Amino acid sequence: MKRSDDHHPSRGERETIGAVAEFPYDRMTVERFRELFPRARWSDERKSWFVPGKTAARRIDRWLAREAALVAAHADSRGRDAFAFDPIASPYIEVANDLLVRTPYSQAVLKQLREIPWANWDEDLRAWRVPFRSYEDLRRHWPEIEQAAQHAEPEARKRRREERGISEAERAAQLRNAERRRHRHPVLAVDLPPLGRAVATDQYGVIIFTDASGELVEPEFSAVYRHMRAGLDYVWGTWRSATLAELIKTWPARHEAGSAQHSRGWWQPTLAELRVARRNARSIDRRRRTRALKNPA
Repeated sequence: MKRSDDHHPSRGERETIGAVAEFPYDRMTVERFRELFPRARWSDERKSWFVPGKTAARRIDRWLAREAALVAAHADSRGRDAFAFDPIASPYIEVANDLLVRTPYSQAVLKQLREIPWANWDEDLRAWRVPFRSYEDLRRHWPEIEQAAQHAEPEARKRRREERGISEAERAAQLRNAERRRHRHPVLAVDLPPLGRAVATDQYGVIIFTDASGELVEPEFSAVYRHMRAGLDYVWGTWRSATLAELIKTWPARHEAGSAQHSRGWWQPTLAELRVARRNARSIDRRRRTRALKNPA
């Protein structure tokens, strides 16, 4: 459905001010249109309705909006009836005002859901909302969605890992993830980083060290922290992410860090490194503000 403000009446039409309304033919829709716009005239040349009057454009817009809502409500009603008659029985679907789809993360699932009209991701519910008007589309895609979701289940992933065995790369990745959750980083015992100041690292980018415990780092952690050198003593330093305000105040280094600075585990960040860190910090701040607006409590 659409309307056009620029109308040039065809031959035989009286020159007047107005707007054009276009919508798919439906007998009941035409009757409702003619009831609200009794002066409307059909144009065979343009295959559309011409409504005279200075306020015609606004009146047509309001009518089109109501019709769109009416069509959506009718389609939702039909979708509810279809779901009640032949429902999808699955632990991944929950029935509410619409259909909520929750699955383990899977690119294959996302690809299928994005092809369903009006399906959208709800950040608060952590689920995909699919209106009932899209139920037939959801049913067509459901076999692929459910298969991909089952494939992405943690137990299924664990079973596949056990069947093929954990590779050295996967074991190292697990160790790296565990280390990041601990918020610790090896630094050279004889050259500790300044506490409370933003410094750069190979592993975590620009961070702020909050403490250096003095606890020696075991040599096997060199598989995770590539900057560690054999024969040197490293101790654990605890860290936190730098805020945007702290990153803005940080003065950049004039030159890139050398091998000696990399091997000690930290160095003064360059302008390029600070730009990346500031961009990431701004993105995090925007997400936090958005969540705060959605959930004031």
